[in-house]
Amino acid sequence: MYGRKTPTTYRSTPSVYSHYTGKSTSNLRSSKSLKSLRVPWYQKPILHDAYVLDLQRGSLLTGFISLFIALFTFAQSVFDLYCLGMASPGAVHYGYYVLSFQFVYVGSPAVRNVLVVFSLFSWIGSVAVIVTSIILIMALRKEYEKRIVPWLYSFGVFILFRFVAFIFASIVNDMIFAYNIIMCLFWVVFCIIGVYGWILVYSLYLELADLTKLEDLAHLRMGTMASLNASLAGSRPTTPHSTVSTMPASQI
Repeated sequence: MYGRKTPTTYRSTPSVYSHYTGKSTSNLRSSKSLKSLRVPWYQKPILHDAYVLDLQRGSLLTGFISLFIALFTFAQSVFDLYCLGMASPGAVHYGYYVLSFQFVYVGSPAVRNVLVVFSLFSWIGSVAVIVTSIILIMALRKEYEKRIVPWLYSFGVFILFRFVAFIFASIVNDMIFAYNIIMCLFWVVFCIIGVYGWILVYSLYLELADLTKLEDLAHLRMGTMASLNASLAGSRPTTPHSTVSTMPASQI
């Protein structure tokens, strides 16, 4: 009777934390980490290497090509505006022996005004691309990814606008003249090279941005560890074993 324990009727309530096992918490953490590591599709590099050159040299070559395209567009827009002005219906002028304006569109006034607007905005866009292409070349040599952004916007809008403009001009102009045929073929090549070059520069920009983020994260961790070590060294408690007694030996 004395050596036997009586059974207790008290039942302890289960702990709230007993329902959460280590497996569920690990799955929760892993799911959160996977969600944080997911990169949006527009932030993934489209190309990792050029076919002939590497990504950095291909992007630098694209900068020079875009500068050439912008200079070419500047000259072409000025020439087109001059031809459209000289060949306007009812205009009286001389000098046909130097240049024949038979290739210039002289049909519907609405279509002619659209061609004038395309030439005018192409001229304005070429000036913007000239400036941003110079900035791009300087930024690629020093790997400043933030200075690449203006070129990405300006050249992307410019090449799309020029694609629509040359498609419209190829439809309304007579393709029996050499000037119209040559300009159409040139802009087919320019659009293909421009789109491919824009993808190259955008892929390089994403890689440089990722490297910058990793460098900033490494600097942040190093700074945090340095401040943590300094705080631990400054706030270390003293114990009787670590202190040195200054009392005379005769009084001990």
